[in-house]
Amino acid sequence: MGGNGGAVAPVTLERVKKIYPNGFEALHGLDLNVAEGEFMVLVGPSGCGKTTALRMVAGLEDITSGVLRIGDRVMNDVSPRDRDVAMVFQSYALYPHMTVAENIGFALKLRKMPKAEIAKKVRETAEILGLTEWLDRKPGQLSGGQRQRVAMGRAIVREPSVFLMDEPLSNLDAKLRVQMRAEVLRIQRRIGVATMYVTHDQIEAMTMGDRVAVLRTGDLQQCDHPQALYDHPVNLFVAAFIGSPAMNLFEGALTEDRETLIIGDQKLALPDSIKVLRPALSSYANKPIVVGFRPEHLSPATSDSSNTALDTKVDLVEALGSELLVHFQIDAKRVLAEGVQEDVAAESGPGQLEVHGEGVARVDPRLTVKVGDRLRLEVDIDRMQFFDPTTGEAVWE
Repeated sequence: MGGNGGAVAPVTLERVKKIYPNGFEALHGLDLNVAEGEFMVLVGPSGCGKTTALRMVAGLEDITSGVLRIGDRVMNDVSPRDRDVAMVFQSYALYPHMTVAENIGFALKLRKMPKAEIAKKVRETAEILGLTEWLDRKPGQLSGGQRQRVAMGRAIVREPSVFLMDEPLSNLDAKLRVQMRAEVLRIQRRIGVATMYVTHDQIEAMTMGDRVAVLRTGDLQQCDHPQALYDHPVNLFVAAFIGSPAMNLFEGALTEDRETLIIGDQKLALPDSIKVLRPALSSYANKPIVVGFRPEHLSPATSDSSNTALDTKVDLVEALGSELLVHFQIDAKRVLAEGVQEDVAAESGPGQLEVHGEGVARVDPRLTVKVGDRLRLEVDIDRMQFFDPTTGEAVWE
Protein backbone atom coordinates (compact mmCIF):
# COMPACT_ATOMS: atom_id res chain seq x y z
CA MET A 1 0.00 0.00 0.00
CA GLY A 2 1.44 3.40 -0.89
CA GLY A 3 -0.03 6.81 -0.19
CA ASN A 4 -2.00 8.21 -3.10
CA GLY A 5 -0.79 5.57 -5.51
CA GLY A 6 2.82 6.55 -4.82
CA ALA A 7 2.37 10.32 -5.35
CA VAL A 8 5.21 12.42 -3.99
CA ALA A 9 3.86 14.28 -0.99
CA PRO A 10 6.54 15.76 1.20
CA VAL A 11 5.42 18.36 3.73
CA THR A 12 6.91 21.85 3.68
CA LEU A 13 6.35 24.52 6.31
CA GLU A 14 7.74 27.96 5.42
CA ARG A 15 7.86 30.61 8.15
CA VAL A 16 4.65 29.22 9.61
CA LYS A 17 3.29 31.28 12.52
CA LYS A 18 0.44 30.64 14.90
CA ILE A 19 -0.97 33.50 16.97
CA TYR A 20 -4.11 32.81 19.01
CA PRO A 21 -6.87 35.43 19.43
CA ASN A 22 -5.58 36.23 22.96
CA GLY A 23 -2.22 37.23 21.43
CA PHE A 24 -0.30 34.10 22.47
CA GLU A 25 2.21 33.16 19.75
CA ALA A 26 2.57 29.37 19.73
CA LEU A 27 4.90 29.22 16.71
CA HIS A 28 7.26 32.03 15.70
CA GLY A 29 7.89 31.15 12.05
CA LEU A 30 8.60 27.45 11.68
CA ASP A 31 10.65 26.21 8.71
CA LEU A 32 10.53 22.44 8.30
CA ASN A 33 10.64 19.94 5.42
CA VAL A 34 9.54 16.32 5.67
CA ALA A 35 10.76 14.20 2.75
CA GLU A 36 8.75 11.48 1.07
CA GLY A 37 8.81 8.35 3.24
CA GLU A 38 10.66 10.16 6.05
CA PHE A 39 9.85 9.59 9.71
CA MET A 40 10.16 13.07 11.23
CA VAL A 41 9.81 13.39 15.00
CA LEU A 42 8.86 16.68 16.67
CA VAL A 43 10.05 16.76 20.26
CA GLY A 44 10.23 19.30 23.06
CA PRO A 45 8.83 20.17 26.50
CA SER A 46 5.12 20.82 27.04
CA GLY A 47 3.95 24.01 25.34
CA CYS A 48 6.81 24.14 22.81
CA GLY A 49 4.44 24.17 19.80
CA LYS A 50 4.93 20.63 18.47
CA THR A 51 1.25 19.60 18.64
CA THR A 52 0.18 23.00 17.25
CA ALA A 53 2.45 22.40 14.23
CA LEU A 54 0.95 18.95 13.68
CA ARG A 55 -2.62 20.26 13.96
CA MET A 56 -1.84 22.99 11.42
CA VAL A 57 -0.66 20.38 8.92
CA ALA A 58 -3.89 18.44 9.61
CA GLY A 59 -5.98 21.57 9.10
CA LEU A 60 -7.32 21.51 12.66
CA GLU A 61 -5.64 24.85 13.44
CA ASP A 62 -5.60 27.91 11.17
CA ILE A 63 -2.25 29.23 9.98
CA THR A 64 -1.71 32.88 11.00
CA SER A 65 1.02 33.46 8.40
CA GLY A 66 3.50 31.49 6.34
CA VAL A 67 2.94 28.72 3.81
CA LEU A 68 2.11 25.03 4.26
CA ARG A 69 2.57 22.74 1.27
CA ILE A 70 1.83 19.07 0.85
CA GLY A 71 3.54 18.07 -2.37
CA ASP A 72 3.33 21.12 -4.63
CA ARG A 73 -0.05 22.23 -3.34
CA VAL A 74 -0.47 25.12 -0.88
CA MET A 75 -2.74 23.85 1.89
CA ASN A 76 -3.30 26.96 4.04
CA ASP A 77 -7.02 27.21 3.25
CA VAL A 78 -7.77 23.62 2.24
CA SER A 79 -10.28 21.83 4.49
CA PRO A 80 -8.95 18.94 6.64
CA ARG A 81 -10.89 16.30 4.68
CA ASP A 82 -9.29 17.42 1.40
CA ARG A 83 -5.68 17.38 2.62
CA ASP A 84 -5.06 13.65 2.17
CA VAL A 85 -3.59 13.31 5.65
CA ALA A 86 -4.48 10.80 8.35
CA MET A 87 -4.02 11.51 12.03
CA VAL A 88 -3.50 9.09 14.91
CA PHE A 89 -4.18 10.64 18.32
CA GLN A 90 -3.15 9.83 21.86
CA SER A 91 -6.72 8.68 22.56
CA TYR A 92 -7.64 5.86 20.20
CA ALA A 93 -11.23 7.14 19.80
CA LEU A 94 -12.51 3.79 18.51
CA TYR A 95 -16.24 3.17 18.16
CA PRO A 96 -16.98 0.71 21.00
CA HIS A 97 -20.07 -0.80 19.34
CA MET A 98 -18.23 -1.62 16.11
CA THR A 99 -15.92 -4.56 15.43
CA VAL A 100 -12.26 -4.05 14.58
CA ALA A 101 -13.07 -4.55 10.89
CA GLU A 102 -15.87 -1.98 11.02
CA ASN A 103 -13.67 0.52 12.86
CA ILE A 104 -10.86 0.16 10.30
CA GLY A 105 -13.22 0.37 7.32
CA PHE A 106 -15.43 3.18 8.62
CA ALA A 107 -13.75 5.99 6.62
CA LEU A 108 -14.07 3.93 3.44
CA LYS A 109 -17.74 3.30 4.17
CA LEU A 110 -18.26 7.06 4.45
CA ARG A 111 -16.68 7.39 1.01
CA LYS A 112 -19.36 4.99 -0.30
CA MET A 113 -16.74 2.51 -1.45
CA PRO A 114 -18.11 -0.89 -2.58
CA LYS A 115 -18.35 -3.44 0.26
CA ALA A 116 -16.08 -5.98 -1.44
CA GLU A 117 -13.36 -3.36 -1.90
CA ILE A 118 -13.68 -2.22 1.73
CA ALA A 119 -13.36 -5.84 2.92
CA LYS A 120 -10.24 -6.33 0.76
CA LYS A 121 -8.54 -3.14 2.02
CA VAL A 122 -9.45 -3.94 5.64
CA ARG A 123 -7.94 -7.43 5.24
CA GLU A 124 -4.73 -6.02 3.74
CA THR A 125 -4.45 -3.45 6.53
CA ALA A 126 -5.14 -6.03 9.25
CA GLU A 127 -2.39 -8.21 7.79
CA ILE A 128 0.15 -5.36 7.93
CA LEU A 129 -0.82 -4.72 11.56
CA GLY A 130 -1.12 -8.32 12.72
CA LEU A 131 -4.81 -7.86 13.51
CA THR A 132 -6.30 -10.51 11.20
CA GLU A 133 -7.52 -12.79 14.00
CA TRP A 134 -9.12 -9.89 15.89
CA LEU A 135 -11.28 -8.46 13.08
CA ASP A 136 -14.55 -9.68 14.63
CA ARG A 137 -13.71 -8.45 18.15
CA LYS A 138 -14.97 -5.23 19.71
CA PRO A 139 -12.41 -2.69 21.05
CA GLY A 140 -13.36 -3.55 24.64
CA GLN A 141 -11.99 -7.07 24.10
CA LEU A 142 -8.56 -5.81 23.01
CA SER A 143 -5.38 -4.84 24.86
CA GLY A 144 -4.08 -1.26 24.76
CA GLY A 145 -1.47 -2.18 22.14
CA GLN A 146 -4.07 -3.86 19.93
CA ARG A 147 -6.40 -0.87 20.21
CA GLN A 148 -3.54 1.42 19.18
CA ARG A 149 -2.94 -0.78 16.14
CA VAL A 150 -6.63 -0.53 15.20
CA ALA A 151 -6.36 3.27 15.42
CA MET A 152 -3.36 3.08 13.09
CA GLY A 153 -5.28 0.74 10.80
CA ARG A 154 -8.01 3.29 10.45
CA ALA A 155 -5.40 5.79 9.24
CA ILE A 156 -3.50 3.35 6.98
CA VAL A 157 -6.58 2.05 5.16
CA ARG A 158 -7.22 5.51 3.72
CA GLU A 159 -3.82 5.40 1.98
CA PRO A 160 -3.03 9.02 2.83
CA SER A 161 -0.08 10.99 1.51
CA VAL A 162 0.95 11.99 5.02
CA PHE A 163 0.65 10.38 8.47
CA LEU A 164 0.37 12.62 11.51
CA MET A 165 0.79 11.01 14.94
CA ASP A 166 0.28 12.89 18.19
CA GLU A 167 1.85 11.01 21.14
CA PRO A 168 0.17 7.77 20.02
CA LEU A 169 2.00 5.59 22.55
CA SER A 170 1.72 7.70 25.69
CA ASN A 171 -1.23 5.72 27.09
CA LEU A 172 0.69 2.44 27.01
CA ASP A 173 2.80 0.96 29.79
CA ALA A 174 6.60 1.22 29.50
CA LYS A 175 7.26 -2.28 28.14
CA LEU A 176 4.49 -2.06 25.55
CA ARG A 177 5.66 1.39 24.46
CA VAL A 178 9.09 0.01 23.57
CA GLN A 179 7.45 -2.86 21.65
CA MET A 180 5.05 -0.51 19.85
CA ARG A 181 7.86 1.87 18.82
CA ALA A 182 9.35 -0.93 16.75
CA GLU A 183 5.86 -1.83 15.44
CA VAL A 184 5.06 1.72 14.36
CA LEU A 185 8.42 2.02 12.56
CA ARG A 186 8.01 -1.35 10.85
CA ILE A 187 4.54 -0.34 9.59
CA GLN A 188 5.71 3.09 8.45
CA ARG A 189 8.68 1.58 6.58
CA ARG A 190 6.38 -0.91 4.89
CA ILE A 191 3.88 1.65 3.62
CA GLY A 192 6.55 4.33 3.00
CA VAL A 193 4.48 7.42 3.78
CA ALA A 194 5.91 10.74 5.03
CA THR A 195 5.20 10.79 8.77
CA MET A 196 5.23 13.54 11.38
CA TYR A 197 5.32 12.13 14.90
CA VAL A 198 4.94 14.26 18.03
CA THR A 199 6.32 13.16 21.40
CA HIS A 200 7.68 14.81 24.55
CA ASP A 201 9.79 11.69 25.20
CA GLN A 202 13.29 12.31 23.86
CA ILE A 203 14.20 8.59 24.06
CA GLU A 204 11.24 7.83 21.80
CA ALA A 205 12.38 10.64 19.48
CA MET A 206 15.96 9.37 19.30
CA THR A 207 15.04 5.73 18.68
CA MET A 208 12.36 6.41 16.06
CA GLY A 209 13.22 9.48 14.01
CA ASP A 210 15.05 9.54 10.68
CA ARG A 211 15.41 13.15 11.73
CA VAL A 212 14.35 14.88 14.93
CA ALA A 213 13.13 18.47 15.19
CA VAL A 214 13.69 19.92 18.67
CA LEU A 215 11.30 22.75 19.54
CA ARG A 216 11.28 25.15 22.44
CA THR A 217 8.68 27.86 23.12
CA GLY A 218 7.59 28.10 19.49
CA ASP A 219 11.07 28.07 17.93
CA LEU A 220 12.87 25.28 16.12
CA GLN A 221 16.20 24.81 17.91
CA GLN A 222 17.76 22.11 15.73
CA CYS A 223 16.62 19.54 13.18
CA ASP A 224 19.01 16.71 12.39
CA HIS A 225 19.68 12.98 12.55
CA PRO A 226 19.46 11.68 16.13
CA GLN A 227 23.21 11.00 16.43
CA ALA A 228 24.07 14.48 15.16
CA LEU A 229 21.79 16.03 17.81
CA TYR A 230 23.52 13.93 20.44
CA ASP A 231 27.09 14.58 19.32
CA HIS A 232 26.74 18.16 18.07
CA PRO A 233 23.96 20.02 19.90
CA VAL A 234 23.76 23.62 18.64
CA ASN A 235 22.98 25.08 22.05
CA LEU A 236 22.60 24.40 25.77
CA PHE A 237 18.90 23.62 25.45
CA VAL A 238 19.41 20.80 22.93
CA ALA A 239 22.46 19.52 24.84
CA ALA A 240 20.47 19.27 28.07
CA PHE A 241 17.24 18.02 26.50
CA ILE A 242 18.69 15.22 24.36
CA GLY A 243 20.26 12.30 26.21
CA SER A 244 19.28 10.27 29.27
CA PRO A 245 20.75 10.76 31.81
CA ALA A 246 21.26 14.34 30.69
CA MET A 247 24.62 15.86 29.76
CA ASN A 248 26.66 17.11 32.72
CA LEU A 249 26.95 20.90 32.42
CA PHE A 250 29.18 23.03 34.64
CA GLU A 251 30.48 26.57 34.77
CA GLY A 252 34.15 26.68 33.77
CA ALA A 253 36.88 29.03 32.58
CA LEU A 254 39.82 28.81 30.19
CA THR A 255 43.30 30.01 31.11
CA GLU A 256 45.07 32.64 29.00
CA ASP A 257 47.01 30.02 27.01
CA ARG A 258 43.86 27.85 26.60
CA GLU A 259 45.83 24.85 27.78
CA THR A 260 43.87 24.45 31.01
CA LEU A 261 40.16 24.29 31.78
CA ILE A 262 39.19 25.31 35.32
CA ILE A 263 36.03 23.71 36.73
CA GLY A 264 35.34 24.87 40.26
CA ASP A 265 38.53 24.24 42.22
CA GLN A 266 39.90 21.68 39.72
CA LYS A 267 41.96 21.87 36.55
CA LEU A 268 41.84 19.76 33.39
CA ALA A 269 44.61 19.84 30.77
CA LEU A 270 43.33 20.57 27.27
CA PRO A 271 45.15 18.81 24.42
CA ASP A 272 46.01 20.62 21.16
CA SER A 273 43.36 18.50 19.41
CA ILE A 274 40.66 20.53 21.18
CA LYS A 275 42.01 23.77 19.73
CA VAL A 276 41.98 22.22 16.26
CA LEU A 277 38.44 20.83 16.68
CA ARG A 278 37.07 24.05 18.17
CA PRO A 279 39.07 27.06 16.97
CA ALA A 280 36.37 29.42 18.33
CA LEU A 281 37.64 28.60 21.85
CA SER A 282 40.44 31.10 21.22
CA SER A 283 38.07 33.97 22.01
CA TYR A 284 37.28 32.48 25.44
CA ALA A 285 40.80 32.73 26.90
CA ASN A 286 40.55 34.09 30.46
CA LYS A 287 36.76 34.05 30.17
CA PRO A 288 33.94 31.96 31.62
CA ILE A 289 32.54 29.15 29.48
CA VAL A 290 30.02 26.37 30.04
CA VAL A 291 31.51 22.90 29.71
CA GLY A 292 29.52 19.73 29.07
CA PHE A 293 30.29 16.02 28.98
CA ARG A 294 27.99 13.03 28.60
CA PRO A 295 27.77 10.47 31.44
CA GLU A 296 29.44 7.80 29.24
CA HIS A 297 32.40 10.12 28.56
CA LEU A 298 33.53 9.68 32.16
CA SER A 299 35.38 6.60 33.41
CA PRO A 300 37.28 5.66 36.58
CA ALA A 301 40.81 7.10 36.35
CA THR A 302 43.57 4.49 36.27
CA SER A 303 46.17 6.92 37.59
CA ASP A 304 46.10 9.39 40.48
CA SER A 305 48.40 11.68 38.52
CA SER A 306 46.13 12.04 35.47
CA ASN A 307 45.72 15.70 34.49
CA THR A 308 42.40 15.04 32.70
CA ALA A 309 40.47 13.65 35.67
CA LEU A 310 38.07 15.14 38.21
CA ASP A 311 37.97 14.36 41.94
CA THR A 312 34.37 13.56 42.87
CA LYS A 313 32.35 12.40 45.85
CA VAL A 314 29.82 9.62 45.22
CA ASP A 315 26.29 10.69 46.06
CA LEU A 316 24.13 7.84 44.75
CA VAL A 317 24.73 4.58 42.88
CA GLU A 318 22.15 3.07 40.51
CA ALA A 319 22.88 -0.49 39.40
CA LEU A 320 20.97 -1.16 36.17
CA GLY A 321 22.49 -4.53 35.31
CA SER A 322 24.08 -3.52 32.01
CA GLU A 323 25.58 -0.35 33.46
CA LEU A 324 26.15 1.56 36.66
CA LEU A 325 25.03 5.17 37.05
CA VAL A 326 27.22 6.95 39.58
CA HIS A 327 25.80 10.29 40.76
CA PHE A 328 28.59 12.46 42.09
CA GLN A 329 29.33 15.93 43.42
CA ILE A 330 32.16 18.29 42.56
CA ASP A 331 32.91 21.75 43.86
CA ALA A 332 31.63 23.57 40.78
CA LYS A 333 28.42 25.28 39.77
CA ARG A 334 26.04 23.12 37.79
CA VAL A 335 24.36 24.78 34.81
CA LEU A 336 20.70 24.15 34.05
CA ALA A 337 19.51 25.01 30.57
CA GLU A 338 16.52 27.33 30.66
CA GLY A 339 13.38 25.50 29.60
CA VAL A 340 14.77 22.09 30.48
CA GLN A 341 14.72 22.70 34.22
CA GLU A 342 11.09 21.64 34.64
CA ASP A 343 11.81 18.36 32.88
CA VAL A 344 14.96 17.73 34.92
CA ALA A 345 13.05 18.50 38.12
CA ALA A 346 10.29 16.09 37.17
CA GLU A 347 12.82 13.33 36.46
CA SER A 348 15.07 13.79 39.45
CA GLY A 349 12.42 14.47 42.05
CA PRO A 350 11.90 17.45 44.34
CA GLY A 351 14.98 19.04 45.86
CA GLN A 352 17.46 17.48 43.41
CA LEU A 353 18.08 20.76 41.62
CA GLU A 354 19.64 22.38 44.68
CA VAL A 355 22.46 19.82 44.88
CA HIS A 356 25.71 21.71 44.32
CA GLY A 357 27.68 20.50 41.31
CA GLU A 358 25.84 17.23 40.83
CA GLY A 359 26.79 15.07 37.85
CA VAL A 360 26.31 11.52 36.55
CA ALA A 361 28.81 9.00 35.18
CA ARG A 362 27.77 5.89 33.22
CA VAL A 363 30.36 3.22 34.05
CA ASP A 364 31.05 -0.51 33.94
CA PRO A 365 28.56 -2.40 36.17
CA ARG A 366 31.42 -4.35 37.76
CA LEU A 367 32.90 -1.23 39.35
CA THR A 368 32.82 -1.48 43.14
CA VAL A 369 31.76 1.89 44.49
CA LYS A 370 29.48 3.08 47.30
CA VAL A 371 27.92 6.30 48.54
CA GLY A 372 30.46 8.59 50.23
CA ASP A 373 33.45 7.18 48.30
CA ARG A 374 35.95 9.51 46.67
CA LEU A 375 36.17 8.65 43.00
CA ARG A 376 38.53 10.06 40.39
CA LEU A 377 36.81 10.24 37.01
CA GLU A 378 38.74 10.50 33.75
CA VAL A 379 37.09 12.88 31.25
CA ASP A 380 37.15 12.07 27.53
CA ILE A 381 38.37 15.57 26.67
CA ASP A 382 37.93 15.23 22.89
CA ARG A 383 34.20 14.53 23.37
CA MET A 384 33.71 17.54 25.63
CA GLN A 385 31.25 20.24 24.59
CA PHE A 386 31.58 23.99 25.16
CA PHE A 387 28.86 26.65 25.23
CA ASP A 388 28.75 30.42 25.52
CA PRO A 389 27.44 31.26 29.02
CA THR A 390 25.51 34.30 27.74
CA THR A 391 23.93 33.09 24.49
CA GLY A 392 23.91 29.36 25.25
CA GLU A 393 25.23 28.70 21.71
CA ALA A 394 27.72 25.87 21.13
CA VAL A 395 31.34 26.92 20.61
CA TRP A 396 32.73 25.18 17.52
CA GLU A 397 34.30 26.90 14.50
